Amino acid sequence: MSYDLPPVTRNLLIANIVVYLLQWAMPEWSVPFALWPLGSGYFQVWQVVTNAFMHGGWAHLFFNMFALFMFGGRIERLFGARNFTVYYFTCLVVASLLQLIVLRYFLQDFQTPTVGASGAIFGLLLAFGMMYPQEKLMVFPIPIAIPAWLFVTGYALVELTSGVTGWMPGIAHFAHLGGMLGGFLLIQYWRGKFPIKPQRRLLR
Repeated sequence: MSYDLPPVTRNLLIANIVVYLLQWAMPEWSVPFALWPLGSGYFQVWQVVTNAFMHGGWAHLFFNMFALFMFGGRIERLFGARNFTVYYFTCLVVASLLQLIVLRYFLQDFQTPTVGASGAIFGLLLAFGMMYPQEKLMVFPIPIAIPAWLFVTGYALVELTSGVTGWMPGIAHFAHLGGMLGGFLLIQYWRGKFPIKPQRRLLR
């Protein structure tokens, strides 16, 4: 795996770290940029994007940025900088929209803001699993390497189960699934799998 990061991945890493430092230095300033539920009185349309550059602590930031570091460069080199940027932001927007729907109409939560790049990161995991399905990954605590498609499928099932049952509360499981959904739909569109097709087929 190359550690010479391409530009979009590198800039996303820097942006997330800088925003977190601003959160730490000026916590009140960051409140309007979290994703507030519909009906809370605090929701603004820009939060659909801005929440994905904020984090709830150093551990939250570290794990998201580690995944971006590990998978982002590989996907950016495959998609190209422009398409990677479109892909990343599509995943984070769909993640935010699904989170808003679940909070409003299923959980009826009008008070809990959402922050984190996890929706976009799960989109990157989905892309890795689709583009490199047989590549082996070491996943703690499993003692053997497993193929990427199995890792991604298993992770998605854990997120779905957790979201439906309420297991592991305090985590935006449906935002994670939304990022995967957005990524899957965009990849399938680029592959020409829908009636409305891209001008040229971008992915095999």
